[in-house]
Amino acid sequence: MTAAALFPTAPQPLSKTPLPAGRPRAWYETHNRRLKAMRLAIALLDTGVYHPSQAPNRRIRSTAERIGIHPPSDTTCRMVRALIRYGR
Repeated sequence: MTAAALFPTAPQPLSKTPLPAGRPRAWYETHNRRLKAMRLAIALLDTGVYHPSQAPNRRIRSTAERIGIHPPSDTTCRMVRALIRYGR
């Protein structure tokens, strides 16, 4: 089944809501890092990477470039592998 058969019109992205104010800066950095790791893990799973050993930093960074986000740090790469590991 194609996406056109499932959706009569193209799906629209969700509207973004502002993050809550008054949190420490570290909270926002961690929150955004988790979101980035989740986007990367989903992209890797879509390409057939199902084990953390199949996702070295180089592959994660090339996936980030392919989907149009900034290259992740080593910490974010570790989070991506953890999401792949615990998602099984």
